[in-house]
Amino acid sequence: MNSVATPGVELLVLCVVLVGAAAVVYRLAHLESAVIVPAAALRAVLQLSAVALVLAAALREVWSWIGVLLVMFVAAVFTAAGRARAGRSGAWLSVAVGLGFGAVLPAMITSGVVPLDGVAVVPIGGIILGGTMTATSLAARRSLDGLRDRMGEVEAALSLGFTPRDARLEIIRSTASDALLPGVDQARTAGLVTLPGAFVGVLVASGSPVQAAAVQVVVLLGLLLAQSCAVAVTMELVARGCVRRTGS
Repeated sequence: MNSVATPGVELLVLCVVLVGAAAVVYRLAHLESAVIVPAAALRAVLQLSAVALVLAAALREVWSWIGVLLVMFVAAVFTAAGRARAGRSGAWLSVAVGLGFGAVLPAMITSGVVPLDGVAVVPIGGIILGGTMTATSLAARRSLDGLRDRMGEVEAALSLGFTPRDARLEIIRSTASDALLPGVDQARTAGLVTLPGAFVGVLVASGSPVQAAAVQVVVLLGLLLAQSCAVAVTMELVARGCVRRTGS
């Protein structure tokens, strides 16, 4: 079977065309600065190139791929805190990301479904961690935005005898739960609208659609659990005032 996306001139030309086209769309539609696209693309190339070189050596030893996962975890927490604009209080989001991630990956490994091998653990762990990070950042950002925009309702609830935690939860519960919609929609439409990354990766590597489907099912169900745990914890952290908007 021929490999996909083999490094070469064709790949380089295609990448340049895709980035250029996206930048043009940004410009014509008056979205954010068109520079965002090539900057993000360059960062992706540099990061993935570095990761490829590191993983080539790191995945052979348990301690090394655990280190890789730790670096990924720290980056996920920083990204979630930055997206939420939570400042130093965003460090609390490590609890949400950690519990979501920890609820899934250890179960996959101890069950034997995912072998204790860096080649398997790091890619699967990266997918779970990425989904958990996205749900956490969305939940935190939407929750904090909701508290800012509906502060009058919070104060009204307090005047009725609600505790600060319960008053905040009344506002953020519906908005934070929106962070779960991308994961739920991905699970609902898998195979109908999209072929998710794990499915494509295993299919290309093994050529077995059945094995690819099995891996993707495990990943999607794991993401549902990880994201629901992360969003629930994020809501609690915001409601208790542990995570708050910078300057508030």
